[in-house]
Amino acid sequence: MNRHLSRMILMQSLYEWDVREDEKLDEIIERNIGQYDAEVDLDFINSLKLGIQKDKDKIDALLMKAAPEWPIDQVAVIDKVILRISIYELLFGDQVPAKVAINEAVELAKSFGGENSSKFVNGVLGTLYRESDRYVAEDDVKDRATK
Repeated sequence: MNRHLSRMILMQSLYEWDVREDEKLDEIIERNIGQYDAEVDLDFINSLKLGIQKDKDKIDALLMKAAPEWPIDQVAVIDKVILRISIYELLFGDQVPAKVAINEAVELAKSFGGENSSKFVNGVLGTLYRESDRYVAEDDVKDRATK
């Protein structure tokens, strides 16, 4: 199953839901999945969707804490959606390592966000990860060694 494609579909669906709150998220996701092939990981999409819906207020509070100079209503919708997915994966989920969640978010931001989206997303996630109980200091050492 293709998790990158699954994240992309969820990102597109959450974006649409953010700007069209009168639509049901499940219907938006179903319609967006229909545009792709069978390589989508439906369980993964559903797990992320349910987690994000359940913890949206906590996720947004973390986002505001990590980027206090950017009120949530001033963060670009696409960046906010990417961050909601990745913050959930990074701090609430248990399906992927932290580095994968951050790298995937940065790639989505590069592909779909604005000129500075990837830097913004990387900065927010790096801050939240380093302040979390999931932080592993060796991750920073490994990253510096590969640069």
